[in-house]
Amino acid sequence: MVAVDYFDEVIEPYHLALGEIIKGNPEGYKKLCSHREDVTLANPFGPPALGWDEVARTLERAASHYTDGQLTDFENASKYVSAELAYLVEMERFEAKVGGAEDPAPVALRVTSIFRPEDGTWKVVHRHADPITTAQPAESVIQE
Repeated sequence: MVAVDYFDEVIEPYHLALGEIIKGNPEGYKKLCSHREDVTLANPFGPPALGWDEVARTLERAASHYTDGQLTDFENASKYVSAELAYLVEMERFEAKVGGAEDPAPVALRVTSIFRPEDGTWKVVHRHADPITTAQPAESVIQE
């Protein structure tokens, strides 16, 4: 079983892999993910992906939306670690050229990442990211 104390050593490589995604490269992040069929990913660009093949394609598509990214901050809101499961709730902040834009823009995402031990190391089994980082009015959930 993966030691609970070891989890903190996973956070920096996880953040560095996210830094590569915003430069257009998903490969490092893909290595940190579970490749099992119950892995999930919900990012700001589309509906949730389920299963390794779909998650891998979604990561590649997400990375293709970014270029010239630079991480600026990770604000930890919560962290929980047990022998079977760990999660992080963070605000991720970075600057990147998004969607073919010529100039970098600031981006902030509210992110929940869930990890579990697999084959002696912690693997990402779920990530949910969205741009809601401040309080929103109740009406903001209404779709027109």
